[in-house]
Amino acid sequence: MVAGESDEDETDPMKVLLPDEPEVEKRLTSADEDAQKQRLQDNHIHSIDTTVVIRQLPSQGLSFQLWPAATTLVTLLDQLRSHPTNSPLSPILSALSNGQDHRPLRILELGSGTGLVGIVAAATLSANVTVTDLPHVIPNLQFNVQMNSHIWGPHGGTVEVAPLRWGEADDVELIGREFDLILASDVVYHDHLYDPLLQTLRMLMGLEGADKKKMMFVMAHLRRWKKESAFFRKAKKLFQVETLHVDRPTQGSRVGVVTYSFRGKSQNFE
Repeated sequence: MVAGESDEDETDPMKVLLPDEPEVEKRLTSADEDAQKQRLQDNHIHSIDTTVVIRQLPSQGLSFQLWPAATTLVTLLDQLRSHPTNSPLSPILSALSNGQDHRPLRILELGSGTGLVGIVAAATLSANVTVTDLPHVIPNLQFNVQMNSHIWGPHGGTVEVAPLRWGEADDVELIGREFDLILASDVVYHDHLYDPLLQTLRMLMGLEGADKKKMMFVMAHLRRWKKESAFFRKAKKLFQVETLHVDRPTQGSRVGVVTYSFRGKSQNFE
């Protein structure tokens, strides 16, 4: 935020979180008169010349809608596929692949919501992706994964769906920690979830024991309130945090989406 900007009362969070949908959005109404409206949004991925269709359920909450930072990550993944050596994400992939075999990249997405980022990551990176969210979000997440299952197969990727509650060690054990890269978009929003999110990252990335994982976390984030700086202060005590990319602000916004990389301070990527 710019100097002198007021605190969270300055803006309507819904307008900042979820701007107007693009024209490609289609609205469908169920034959059941009690059913809520659904929204199907087309997302064209130029590098593989295909379209990912995502179902949103706005009446069910924020987890069922596309957030601005997800679009940023999708764009970066698309660009990486087209220009693998000239992308903001290129250093991340280079660091993760240094000295390793050519097995598929293993990716975990936190707070997947509609699943768009994970689906695109599987296709553009030919990666084995696990998309996760709270248990009540899983049915729509699974729906979107199944609806787009034809997209990643030709490129060698896979997508699995699993519930994951932040801060819950049992959930992390079920998911496992055999990942190379963690992705997330617009997950720093509710301040009561800052610590559970950081705790989950510590467990996944092996920061709590002797087993240090060669794993990175890439997060796209649209800053909205001053209170979010508390998350970054805490994160910087555990991680090296670097800015990978900054979007231009969209119309009506003072800031753009920023994409960060996080790596454990004790992790060696040489």
